[in-house]
Amino acid sequence: MARPPCGEEVLLSAQQQLSTETDVNVLRTLQAVVFPLLYGMSTEETAQAVGRSPRWVTSARNGYIRQQGITKKITGRKRNHAHMSITEEESFLAPFLESARCGGVLVVGEIHRALQTHLGCEVALATAYNLLHRHGWRKLAPDKRNVAADAQAQEEWEKNFGDDFSKLKKHGKGQGRSG
Repeated sequence: MARPPCGEEVLLSAQQQLSTETDVNVLRTLQAVVFPLLYGMSTEETAQAVGRSPRWVTSARNGYIRQQGITKKITGRKRNHAHMSITEEESFLAPFLESARCGGVLVVGEIHRALQTHLGCEVALATAYNLLHRHGWRKLAPDKRNVAADAQAQEEWEKNFGDDFSKLKKHGKGQGRSG
């Protein structure tokens, strides 16, 4: 025998919302709460009536009851497996990206540690890379030339000593043991 449906404490608010609500998903959630309590319908019968699966009906009912009759929170879902919404991600990344734009270095390890602290759970390093990728950052190869190098000093060295080293290579000296 199935156990009796719970949620009598939110039945009145669900009935009031049911008469004024226009969003289809919210209406189905409210019907999933009201039908078993007023008409004694089972989960399967309620699912048939609202056009969803029994699992969806149970989840919607429990979510509505858990949130004390607030439907807007259970309808606003995030992306699949998302830890934060896009706006929350932007605010989280703002200090890191601002320092990177001002000439600093974007260190993924630091972002990964801060992300774990912010979420309060362990996440894979790929999560930090995916987070950066969603916001337009990607892993870049380092430059071929050192940014602190002095081009003028290099040219001066080439003028003074460059020919000597090129002559040594032509004559086979300085090439190691097989030389």
